[in-house]
Amino acid sequence: MRPAASSAVADTASDSAAAPGALVVGGALGALGVVRSLGRQGIPVAFLTHDHPIAGFSRYVGRRLSWAGPEQPNALDTFKRLIRNNGLTGWTVFACADAEVRFVAQNHAALSGLVRLTTPPWEITRWCHDKRLTYRRAAELGIDVPWSAYPRDRGEVTRLDCRFPVILKPTVRDSQNAFTMAKAWRVDDRAELLARYDEAARLVGEATIILQEMIPGGGEQQFSFAAVCERGEAIASLVARRTRQYPIDFGYTSTFVESIEQPDVEAAARRMLRAIDFTGLVEVEFKLDARDGRYKVLDINPRSWTWIGLGALAGVDFPLLAWRGAYGEAITPVRGRTGVAWMHASRDLVAAGQEIWRGRRTVASYLRSLRQPIAFAAFAKDDPLPGLVELPLVASRVLTVRLPARLHGLRKAAPARPQTTV
Repeated sequence: MRPAASSAVADTASDSAAAPGALVVGGALGALGVVRSLGRQGIPVAFLTHDHPIAGFSRYVGRRLSWAGPEQPNALDTFKRLIRNNGLTGWTVFACADAEVRFVAQNHAALSGLVRLTTPPWEITRWCHDKRLTYRRAAELGIDVPWSAYPRDRGEVTRLDCRFPVILKPTVRDSQNAFTMAKAWRVDDRAELLARYDEAARLVGEATIILQEMIPGGGEQQFSFAAVCERGEAIASLVARRTRQYPIDFGYTSTFVESIEQPDVEAAARRMLRAIDFTGLVEVEFKLDARDGRYKVLDINPRSWTWIGLGALAGVDFPLLAWRGAYGEAITPVRGRTGVAWMHASRDLVAAGQEIWRGRRTVASYLRSLRQPIAFAAFAKDDPLPGLVELPLVASRVLTVRLPARLHGLRKAAPARPQTTV
C-alpha cells in the first residue's frame, strides 16, 4: 500500500521530538476505537478535539490537545502550528468526524508534506461527503439508491409529488445544529413537510437539503461494508448488520452490530469504491428495501465509524492496517470473520427494552444475541475510564449541545407573535 503522504514526510519524521505515531482528530466513539487500536500496539497517540472529549480519557492517549476546530478561518495555520510545536511532524493523521475529514481533504496538498494522511484528497472525498454526488455516482454505476429529490426552494416542496412518510436529510454535515445532529427528520404529511423544511432551511440553507423516501424497516435492514482501501481496492474488509439501533424506528446510531456475510452488499460497495478510486478507511451503508428486495446505498463515511472496534474482534484491525498503509507497508488482503458483535451497552439496553415492550423481540432472543464474542463501544478491561465517564459525558452533551440546538431550532420555527400596542 502506497504512503498517503509525500516523501518529504519521511525526510522530516526522524526530526520529530518523539517516535512517529498517530494524531487522532475529532470524533467520539469511532475516535476511541482508533486510539485503542493503535495504543495497544505501542504506537504513540495524540488526541486533538474541539468537541467530544471521550477519546481523550483513554489511557492510550499520550497527549491531549485542543483547538477552536476545523471551521475557524485560521484553522490550517493553527493545525500546522500545533503539529510543529508538539513534535508531531511525520505522524499519521486520522480525521474522525465529518468536519475534520473535509478540512483534511481540502488541505491535503498543504498537509501531506508535514504529516501522513489516511484521508484522500478532496477530489475523491467529495463523492462521499455530499450525498447528492454519492447518489449520482451510484446511479451511474447501476447501484440502487433511495428515491430522492433536491428542491431548490419552498415552492418546489409545495408542488412536489411524493408518497409519505418521507425524510429530510442534510446533504452534508459540517455544522452542528438540530438538523445535522439528528441526521434525518421523518415527516408524515404535507403540512409537517413544509414546517420541517422551513426549519431545516433556516439551519443549513435550501441548497443542502434532500427529501427522500423512507425505506421501511428498522436497524436489522441496514448493512455496512467496512474497509481499508488502496486506489479503489478493498484490501481489508467485513460486512456488518445493524441488528439494533436507537431510536428503534428511525435510529441515528447503532447499538448492536454483527459481522455477517452479504455478497450483494459487498459487491455493490466494492464497485462504488473502485469508481471513486478511494484510498483509506471507509464505511459504505446500505438499507434493504423489502418492497423490491434491493439494497440501496445510504451513505459513504470516509473516516472511522462508530463500531470500528468490531474489526479487531473479527480479525481486521482497521486503524492499525490504515496506519501501516500510510507508512507504505504491504498489507495482506484479509476479510473479517462472521459471528462477532459490537455493542453500545447503555443505549442497547434501552433499544432492546423498547423492542421487547413492542413485541418485536423476546427476552430469550436478546439474551441469545449476547452469547457471541462482543466488543464494547466505551468499556474495555484494559482501558476502563472512557466507559466510566461515558454516561456523564452524554448527559452533559445533551444539556449543553443537543438540547440547546433543538430549542434554538424550535424557536426559529415558531411563528412570530403579533405585536400589540398599548
